[in-house]
Amino acid sequence: MIAVTRFAPSPTGHLHLGHAYSALFAKSQGTRFLVRMEDIDTGRCRPEFGSAILDDLAWLGLAWETPVRRQSAHMDDYASALNSLAARDLLYPCFCTRKDIQAEISAAGNAPHGPDGLIYPGICRNLSSAERNERLASGAPHALRLKMDKAIAATATLTWHDAEAGLQQARPEIFGDVVLARKDTPASYHLAVTVDDHLQGVTIVTRGQDLFEASHVHRLLQALLGYGAPAYNHHKLLTDAQGKRFAKRDKAQTLQSLRAAGHTPADVRAMVGWEA
Repeated sequence: MIAVTRFAPSPTGHLHLGHAYSALFAKSQGTRFLVRMEDIDTGRCRPEFGSAILDDLAWLGLAWETPVRRQSAHMDDYASALNSLAARDLLYPCFCTRKDIQAEISAAGNAPHGPDGLIYPGICRNLSSAERNERLASGAPHALRLKMDKAIAATATLTWHDAEAGLQQARPEIFGDVVLARKDTPASYHLAVTVDDHLQGVTIVTRGQDLFEASHVHRLLQALLGYGAPAYNHHKLLTDAQGKRFAKRDKAQTLQSLRAAGHTPADVRAMVGWEA
């Protein structure tokens, strides 16, 4: 069987050493290697970052199949998936702001957390049809949430396999009624990556350990949408000398800056401990 892997960065900044390791890791696991631009967040993504990412990957010595899939060019694919779920009454509009959710949780006296943060307390799930339709007709901003209990009930017991952790029983309930779309972002990460991996024929999903729990939701979405399940390989996260993982938000040293300082691709591979 031909193994198909992908490296799927968001063009919201330049690549850092953690990205370099992730790309090298993905390439090493597949017979076919794809690059995908997860640019669905048009407010934060920039074309110049996308170009710089491809330039850095080529400089690092990686080659990939073309064309590169860009999420922003495939909104219809995500809409089709949402329509499929909506047709089975598995979605509901949520009009809550973060302030609304926090107030509800504070009033309840507890704050259950999941991998994505606070678990939504279900405020809008219990709206009457009349109130829901009135708000939709008024154009009120809203997200689309998955009816998690109903979605789980619609599937059999689900499992997925990670190369390091072994066989996992899917536990999507730990996320609660997860958001699958927002007005400003037509598909959440969870939905978009599930659809993309299926349409691109990805057979091994490689990504960092920080996204391990997300696979529980993705396995559920695969089952609901009639997709097969890929294999998974969640790799270690690179950290700096202080033990802090590399991240764009922390202004981690970029490949662009390392290149400007005269470092070679071999230097970068050594920095990330890549010997393959």
